[in-house]
Amino acid sequence: MSVPNDASGSSSSNHNFALLNICSKVTLDGTNYNDWMRNIKMALRFEDKEYVLDKELIEIDEEKATPEELAAYKKHYMDATKVACIMVATMTPELQKFYEDYWPYEMNKDLMEKYHKRARQENYEIVKSLISSKMKDGESVSTHVQRMQRYVERLLRLNVHIDDELAIDIVLNSLPSCYDQFILTYHLNNNETTLAQLHNLLRTAKTGMKGKSVDPAPASTTVLAIGQGKGKKRKGPPKQNWKAKSHVKSSSDITPVSDPKEATCFYCNDKGHWKRSCPKYLQDLKEGKVNPSTSGTKKK
Repeated sequence: MSVPNDASGSSSSNHNFALLNICSKVTLDGTNYNDWMRNIKMALRFEDKEYVLDKELIEIDEEKATPEELAAYKKHYMDATKVACIMVATMTPELQKFYEDYWPYEMNKDLMEKYHKRARQENYEIVKSLISSKMKDGESVSTHVQRMQRYVERLLRLNVHIDDELAIDIVLNSLPSCYDQFILTYHLNNNETTLAQLHNLLRTAKTGMKGKSVDPAPASTTVLAIGQGKGKKRKGPPKQNWKAKSHVKSSSDITPVSDPKEATCFYCNDKGHWKRSCPKYLQDLKEGKVNPSTSGTKKK
């Protein structure tokens, strides 16, 4: 009976060392809490021991406890002991001295209060950079999208998951106006894509946009360019010349005179008589060559 027990103990010991080796790939130094905790949780989840991080180990009265309660307590105690050893073993010597007598639940709670705030600040800075990021003038779309992808991956390492739809919306919003037609077509097609697939679509679209400016000129610049066209502005005639040419004197503008000797006939243009007494006018009127006119006569 001793041989199977020794073999079983040896197998369990080897298994524990393998688990410790996996967890020790990340050593907690106070600045990498999220990476360290993620590594610990993955190993504990595989061993079905992750619950000891969130469930406090409370002692029970063995005399009053039921067999089921006693068995559950002993299992929790054994699991918590192993997890505590693994957690402390993957810390720096300074942190080991502080946490060597802690249970996993108390240890995790204290570490979160101390170091999770730093991770929260890092989370905020990454989200801020992701949302405010805009494609720069002259920057390739591949470089821009890859930078956005790195932000998403960094958030994932901080246990902050951004689904593909939200990530794609943020990337599309960061593109300049020359991609408006691409964005419209993308939404009309209503295709479900990943961020990597969107990257490929943008690269394909960019090949057909060569020669187009990434950062189009603002409207004020366009208006200014129109006002400063290559052709010279057509100049109008000087105001004085225009007035001189447009103002032609008519017969009504000539100041009338009372003396017939000084008058000028409007019909024959000879001086010494008015039109009504002009011999030529009277003769033409008699012969019907002209119609009677009251021009030059006084109105009664």
